Amino acid sequence: MTGSAPLTAAEMVQRLRGELDEHMAVERQLLTARLARAERLGDLGWAEWNLQTGESAWSDQTYAIFGRDPDEGPIHLRDLAGHVDAADRTELDRLLRTVVHGAAAGQAEFRIHRRGEVRNLRAALDLVTAGGHSAVHGVIQDITGRRRAERVVSESRRQLLEVREQAAEERHLTGALRDAIMPDFGDAADLPNARINVRYIPAGKTGGLGGDWYDTTVLPDGRVVLTIGDVAGHSLPAIAQMSRLRHALVGLAMTGESSDKLLTWLNVLVIHRLAETTATALIGHLDPATGLFTWSQAGHPAPILIRDGVAVQLDPPSGVLLGATLAVPYEPASVELLAGDLLLLFTDGLIERRSRDIDEGLALALTAAADLTGDDLETGLDRLIQAVGGPNPEDDTCVLAIGVLGRGVLG
Repeated sequence: MTGSAPLTAAEMVQRLRGELDEHMAVERQLLTARLARAERLGDLGWAEWNLQTGESAWSDQTYAIFGRDPDEGPIHLRDLAGHVDAADRTELDRLLRTVVHGAAAGQAEFRIHRRGEVRNLRAALDLVTAGGHSAVHGVIQDITGRRRAERVVSESRRQLLEVREQAAEERHLTGALRDAIMPDFGDAADLPNARINVRYIPAGKTGGLGGDWYDTTVLPDGRVVLTIGDVAGHSLPAIAQMSRLRHALVGLAMTGESSDKLLTWLNVLVIHRLAETTATALIGHLDPATGLFTWSQAGHPAPILIRDGVAVQLDPPSGVLLGATLAVPYEPASVELLAGDLLLLFTDGLIERRSRDIDEGLALALTAAADLTGDDLETGLDRLIQAVGGPNPEDDTCVLAIGVLGRGVLG
């Protein structure tokens, strides 16, 4: 059995050195690959400009950032400003003076035009002196995506501010309209032998004004006109139409004509003067001397009468939506109110919800209404609205409560 001759010390050192060189070469390749990957992920590259020899060196990613062919070589430091947007050259010149003449590190942002596209770059430069030679070392990063994102955020904030300002202006306008249209908005009021309480909540809000309206007017003969209505829609045009209807009705009511006659006139106004407008309305006359409430409706929910803890919805007389047709007449109905009775006029926003049947909403309203008393209307109406489902996010809600005072029949 024969074996190879043992290695000499010199051979051993040579072999180890070869293995180490091979290992270092592999490590350098891995490090270079990792650095290149990091540059691509960060969209940044490195550059070096030797101030003595004029030689320059760029990483592959720096060429990619500038859109420059590596065969053309790096851009010389003195020529760099010529590749920058004219508006940003002063900023770059300032950076170069700081680094080259001031021997201080610095950074600047500038724009370049790459293949017809504007790119935002950031350069961080530093002067390095070693062995009697000085060189400018730099890191160049493409921050176009970041700046675009910032512009998007800035524009979004600007638009949000505009929306907020517009909303504030609309709230101010709505408040002014509310005060002009219904000065006693949401207040309680004392009428002959009766007490009025109102809750008005525009769609999706807790204040302001929508397409619903109400009014109480004492006529010269002592009767009280009680009205409630609902114009389709919730925007400012709906508010404008609502205002016209309400003020027209206030004027017409002073004629003393019956509720069915008033609705007939109002319907003529809607059809001939308020194009593409539809509305519901309920008009009633309360006679304090007799306790008689005579009323008519135009496609509007009938009132709820609460007597001795029992709540029922009155049977409605015939009447169609305002703006629908002139061919169908409006009819009157009447009910005698007693002391202690409560009468609720309301718009459909109280009982309608997209998620449930309207009959279910009415049943909830009747149950809650049975607990109302004339002594507790101020908070009782709030409880009623909450029991039926709270403020309606999709439709205005208006509730007009009339509490009859005194003993026995009115008068």
